Amino acid sequence: MRIEELAKALPQAFLLGDPDIEIQGISYDSRRVGPGDLFVCIKGYRHDGHSFIRDALLKGAVGLVVESDRVAELPPLVVPVISTPDTRKALPFISAHFYDYPSQELRLIGVTGTNGKTTTTYLVKSILTAAGHKVGLIGGIGIHIGDSVLPAERTTPESLDLQRLFRKMVDNGCDYAVMEVSSHAVGLNRIAATEFDIAIYTNLSQDHLDFHSSMEEYLETKTQFFAALGVESTKEGKAAILNLDDRQASYIARRVSVPIATYGTGSDADFRADNIEVCPGGLRYTLISDYGCHAVEMPITGHFNVYNSLAALAACAIAGVEMDEAVKGLSQAPSVPGRLEAVRRGQDFAVLVDYAHTPDGLENAINTIRGISEGRSIVVFGCGGDRDKTKRPLMGEIAGRLADIVIVTSDNPRSEDPDAICREIVEGVKRTIDHKPYQMIIDRRQAINRAVELARTGDTVLIAGKGHETYQILADQIIHFDDREEASRALEERLGCR
Repeated sequence: MRIEELAKALPQAFLLGDPDIEIQGISYDSRRVGPGDLFVCIKGYRHDGHSFIRDALLKGAVGLVVESDRVAELPPLVVPVISTPDTRKALPFISAHFYDYPSQELRLIGVTGTNGKTTTTYLVKSILTAAGHKVGLIGGIGIHIGDSVLPAERTTPESLDLQRLFRKMVDNGCDYAVMEVSSHAVGLNRIAATEFDIAIYTNLSQDHLDFHSSMEEYLETKTQFFAALGVESTKEGKAAILNLDDRQASYIARRVSVPIATYGTGSDADFRADNIEVCPGGLRYTLISDYGCHAVEMPITGHFNVYNSLAALAACAIAGVEMDEAVKGLSQAPSVPGRLEAVRRGQDFAVLVDYAHTPDGLENAINTIRGISEGRSIVVFGCGGDRDKTKRPLMGEIAGRLADIVIVTSDNPRSEDPDAICREIVEGVKRTIDHKPYQMIIDRRQAINRAVELARTGDTVLIAGKGHETYQILADQIIHFDDREEASRALEERLGCR
């Protein structure tokens, strides 16, 4: 594509230099620039792309996108330059234009909220696949394009990567895509120039206050996703799916300009769950909606998954899937990696690994195991470093109040002292633990081993915080660490399987 065409896709942009230069690809990372690429200079938290222009040119970049106030700093022009006020805001529009607006060729369903995004996307995919659609999926666990599964670097990819993935989905015959939409993605313009058809809201609770200045700003960022739905549309049938049992849903609803469908357990919800039964092997409930009454069964447990499944059913029904077919697709849903994932080695107690890393998520997970466990609940968890510090004592209070035994340990400490992080959590534990036992074991492997040692027949061990993650981020390195592997190893040692 000629660089002039890309410049025309941007408002307030000016092209300096040869307009006929052919662009073979786009990159915002100088390390990944290839011959013929357009290099977009983005200012990040740690690095400024403008500082790597020379590197990009040496690797073969044939054009640059530069912020307007930095043009004067450039050396004599050797390649054409697109000057624009904000390169981060420009990147999604250049990317969408370069890949010929692939989201317009898909039915795109976005899921946002503090908790439940991953599970809900998996449930939507299960229903749509069972209904005969070819579905792409983008989320924190992985990226699915047909039968291929690619690793994910973040919950919602950068805008360039997102548009590239959409194009691959279209080229591979996908007619639907479902994706997690993080508040970072909204705030950092990653989903700009992407046209969604259906947007799902799960819930809002404390998280990401290292990124957002307040819960009010966090809510406002989520709301922007819904406010943009239906603006400059090329497709019909837009809808917002809101959790009526979440108190912030009414705020979001006031900003929505497309039809709204609600879900929940109250009588006012458009898609309502009644007669709910949560069992160790799954859950059952009666779905009541304008489509009639349907008996729902799914092989994933947890009361919070009633909400995730309602959201998925509502979205798919609005997308045109027959309700009988949608319910059948839900019954075939696969387990989601790292979401109450069982680790079994023949022991007479349960070991579950879960991604719960927020106060609300931890409370939901512990309540779930309390409801399905015959014995005690033993909870192992920590909090990440360089993230919202205020949630640490809150999560400690929740674990102390709800669990029978609490083991506080390290999560991803990053640049912080793991001992200091754990002590902040323990301050909360002490407020609610009463006379129940608790321990602080910094080494996560030792903490998991200790929990398995303590477990008796009928108990449930919950290892929370990392879920599907296969690494631990320390101050100066990233090491391999998988809670599921560690739990398996601990069980094998206890049971003498080695």
